[in-house]
Amino acid sequence: MTAENKNLTTDLALLLLLSTLWGASYTFIKLGVETIPPITLIAARTLIAGSLLLAIVWARGLSLPRDRKSWGRFLFQACLNSVIPFTLIAWAEQTTDAGLATILNSTSPIFTFLLTALVTRHEVVTGRKLFGVSAGLVGVGLIVGFEALGGLGQEAWAQLAIVAATVSYAGAAIFGKNFKGLDPMIPAAGSMICGAVLLIPASLIVDRPWTLAPSSESIMALLGLSVFSTALAFVIYFRLIQTLGSVGTTAQAYIRVPIGVGLGVLFLGETLMPTAWLGLVCVLAGVIAMTWPTRKPVAAAT
Repeated sequence: MTAENKNLTTDLALLLLLSTLWGASYTFIKLGVETIPPITLIAARTLIAGSLLLAIVWARGLSLPRDRKSWGRFLFQACLNSVIPFTLIAWAEQTTDAGLATILNSTSPIFTFLLTALVTRHEVVTGRKLFGVSAGLVGVGLIVGFEALGGLGQEAWAQLAIVAATVSYAGAAIFGKNFKGLDPMIPAAGSMICGAVLLIPASLIVDRPWTLAPSSESIMALLGLSVFSTALAFVIYFRLIQTLGSVGTTAQAYIRVPIGVGLGVLFLGETLMPTAWLGLVCVLAGVIAMTWPTRKPVAAAT
């Protein structure tokens, strides 16, 4: 096996692990918000994950940058990749099933492509990618649209919040390329610390966490969410951003769908409506079309 193939195998294995960790996060969140309000749950998530990542950084003999520009980037990345999407998803999962949240959030490659094609313009527009965008948006429409037509209740707004979180993740995948050359632990720790700094005051003001009485199940879910689905997952995520690129890394979205839906069915007893299953098929088709590697033309022999 060549070094290039070995590196690709490692990256694909990490992509599968990342899919599993993030697929499980929706079940963790669903269990967590049963007795912990969304802002406090996410504030604790970022604080625990950030502290753990910072300890690992120090244990490895690394140090965080001290310049204002780097921390400004960490802060912006925190908003795109944790503060906004984490909070929106946690709020939404108070009324939305974990499996449905997984499906809607899996559209991140579609929105990543739209942002890169329309804003940064470093993605080539092809027929296959246009099909992927169309199929994915149809899938989102099938999941959210019929709910909305039935009256814009909290369920529809919650699903739209997950879509908004997905757009935020897409922006984070693109902006994350600015950390090229840094050890993956550095932006992971820096962005989590910034997220905690923003969310902890909000938690203290809004939820008064000292008055809460979370269940042991919610606390265990919070720990699993923080340690595995956040700290470990973010280290892998920033590593893959540098090796597979922004769109390639978001390919984990279609791998985590069956994992997230399966965990919701297995541990939470969830089921999907027929339109959601049809939407799932469209989303998967769109994401696969968006992320399937393009074969390079073979040079003609001379």
